[in-house]
Amino acid sequence: MRNTDDFLIFYHLIEQGSFSKAADQVGLTKSVVSKRITRLEQDLGVQLVYRTTRKLTLTEAGEVFFGHAREVYYSVQSAEEAMSGLGESLTGTIRLTVPTISGELLLPKAISEFSAKYPEIHIDMDLDNRFVDIVKEGFDLAIRTGELPDSSFIARRLVDAHWVICGAPEYFARNGVPKIASELVNHNCLAYSYQETGAKEWLFKGENKPYTIKVNGNFTTNNASALRRAALFGQGLVYVPKVLVAEDLKAGSLIEVLQEQVAKCLGIYAMYPYTRHQPIKVKLFIEHLYQCYQKHEDKF
Repeated sequence: MRNTDDFLIFYHLIEQGSFSKAADQVGLTKSVVSKRITRLEQDLGVQLVYRTTRKLTLTEAGEVFFGHAREVYYSVQSAEEAMSGLGESLTGTIRLTVPTISGELLLPKAISEFSAKYPEIHIDMDLDNRFVDIVKEGFDLAIRTGELPDSSFIARRLVDAHWVICGAPEYFARNGVPKIASELVNHNCLAYSYQETGAKEWLFKGENKPYTIKVNGNFTTNNASALRRAALFGQGLVYVPKVLVAEDLKAGSLIEVLQEQVAKCLGIYAMYPYTRHQPIKVKLFIEHLYQCYQKHEDKF
């Protein structure tokens, strides 16, 4: 197996652009670095760099090897940061902002389990459906659903959230069961106003691309729990994240319809500002959230 030092020396050589600067980075002399690169090329049987008095230029083989060297460097850096983080005091506060559905359903249990492991870490959770400016408002991370346009943040996908259409058995007994999406115009469709597609624009699978159907009903709210309760009382049909009604569907108090036609599926992410020195307590918390969401993936 190739010595890791070969990859690291080559990485620094290309990044720094000279043998002398690379030597300073790895703590060797310029001549030793030059000899190590020559021996590396001999061992591999290819030339990795063209050397001139002005600059170093990668060969085709050098481009390939540098890609691997960069990955080795990042892996070593990550390992060192993780190990150094173990010496950090696992205390203090983690501030996170989350949508109401996430904050009311799975997160309380996940936070309780995390607090049992790390009782000195205080979790400050803010429930808010608005698009919070994490940096400006001083949050460590956010749980967000859907599109992630801001590339200045790092996002860890926790799970994919599928949406469902469902209603109470009493409602279907009075109004019948829709067999195709177009029949929804004859039903009382209760609207969840916290949707990027609009409260009354329900998304379905088409032959070539998704399409929406405009529905109508006598109740609209931005509170998912209130919408769920209205469905349980038999008031009408709802189009909501499956996790909101997973237990109701299992118990039979709500019944899913048009299962193969519903198109909406959104990723749920843990997002945090890009920083090389992410606190170890935040890393541990994000990993814990990921494991919790994956464990309950069937509810999504």
